[in-house]
Amino acid sequence: MKRIPALLSLVLVSICFTTQRLQAQQTTPKTPQTSAVDKRYIDEVKALTDQPAVKKAFQVFIDLEPQTKQDHITLTEIPSPPFKEGARAKKYAAMMKEAGADSVWIDEVNNVIAKRKGRTGKKTVVVESHLDTVFPEGTDVKVKQKGDTLYAPGIGDDTRGLTAILAVLKGMEKASIETDADVLFVGAVGEEGLGDLRGVKHLLRKGGPKVDSYIAVDGDGISSIVHRGLGSHRYRVMFKGPGGHSYGSFGIVNPHSALGKAIYYFTTEADKVTRQGVKTTYSVSVIGGGTSVNAIPYESWMEIDMRSESPEKLNEVDKLLQAAVQRALTEENGLKRQGPDLTVDVKKIGDRPSGKTDISAALVQRAIAVTKYLNVEPQLDVASTNANTPIALGIPAVTIGSGGIGGGEHALNEWWLNDKGYLGMQRILLVLLTEAGLDKGTNPSAVKSSSKR
Repeated sequence: MKRIPALLSLVLVSICFTTQRLQAQQTTPKTPQTSAVDKRYIDEVKALTDQPAVKKAFQVFIDLEPQTKQDHITLTEIPSPPFKEGARAKKYAAMMKEAGADSVWIDEVNNVIAKRKGRTGKKTVVVESHLDTVFPEGTDVKVKQKGDTLYAPGIGDDTRGLTAILAVLKGMEKASIETDADVLFVGAVGEEGLGDLRGVKHLLRKGGPKVDSYIAVDGDGISSIVHRGLGSHRYRVMFKGPGGHSYGSFGIVNPHSALGKAIYYFTTEADKVTRQGVKTTYSVSVIGGGTSVNAIPYESWMEIDMRSESPEKLNEVDKLLQAAVQRALTEENGLKRQGPDLTVDVKKIGDRPSGKTDISAALVQRAIAVTKYLNVEPQLDVASTNANTPIALGIPAVTIGSGGIGGGEHALNEWWLNDKGYLGMQRILLVLLTEAGLDKGTNPSAVKSSSKR
């Protein structure tokens, strides 16, 4: 008995040493992401902020804060579970119309699109937030306030984003800001989970509106600039057999055995190729199947998630999964003593493209310049957001935050605090105006000219 503590200590030391060694092996040098910006973009932002109309819009955002808070609560309390965003879409469309958009419509997949015409319309800039939340139907989404903090599922991700771009539209209208380019304010469906970015994929489909640059608004704060899309492939793999009694049918194919082999072969090979280069991840996240301890299962399935900002690396890991599944299928069928062969169904349930908008691109440079103007150090990031799709299509795109601070995303106790939240709207407006161009005829004291709109 006296030897047990010493033995446990030895085991723990061994585990710690092994963990440290593995972590060291998995450490990949990161490419430094500098926030250097060309002076011309700094000058561009300064010229914009000197405009009376822009100054007026900045003040409008502050004056509108009580209404913006109410809009935020109203939208949060309209459930918007995956694939069931319709009710929120209808309300958001009505809000956009009331805010002054020239035309508002809900498309075939329930995206809300509000168009604000530019003077020439030679260019189109999208400003977008997503309508859906991760929470299933029946979730209590009533907003609760404790002090200055708002609590509710989805209040930050991404209902705050929807509210922010709605406020930007209101500010542009009240300050009579006109742009050269057309602007599309979009509430998109299908950003979360198995939604697979279907809203933005539909928006940017062949035959859809031509989009020249894309500004997604997701998350809080005013420092992050996501310009690299973290792509993902997701699969549901199901092995199927006849099933039967564990004793009486012994010798038939066993789907669980094949699944176990597939997981082993996949993770063993994936481990080798993901220890170097761009960070690439893989996870066997969900498994299921079987009916009883004394029954050979008739099916066994798993769901796998793999991610990388490198399309090449992502495809490499994908191929390893396909090979592992086929190897496991062949080996299990080779072991059978009776009955039909095992079959397998490999279904892709998620495909988020990856890629990046280069740091030197005008949109990224402008986002950096705007962030620095607000006296905040830009954080250049990689993430999986709606910007993935335009980035993969070669459309300059970034994702920026909506202001304020928050936490608990995807949890029932999600929260958001209005800590100078108006700065989020100011930042969105400035990035938008650098891309869309401020019409020289803009006059904060003038009534909008219908000939322009």
